[in-house]
Amino acid sequence: MAKICPVTKKGSRVGGGYSNRVRATKFNPTGSVRRQPNMQKKRLFVPELNRTLTLTLSTKAIRTINKNGAYKTLKEAGVI
Repeated sequence: MAKICPVTKKGSRVGGGYSNRVRATKFNPTGSVRRQPNMQKKRLFVPELNRTLTLTLSTKAIRTINKNGAYKTLKEAGVI
């Protein structure tokens, strides 16, 4: 599955975590954790092209497509 959303360009980010002991002493941090975006496989029908596309999109991109329309959003992103 793709790791980067073609519409929003979201990818993985490095985040950290703290244990309760670290909060108490500010010593011995727990290290870095790679956080992945919420990617979903989605089939979209684009009436302007009269075809169906299968894309792996972030949930934010799915919301954007629902709001603005598939053709406009994918055209701006350079997918089609």
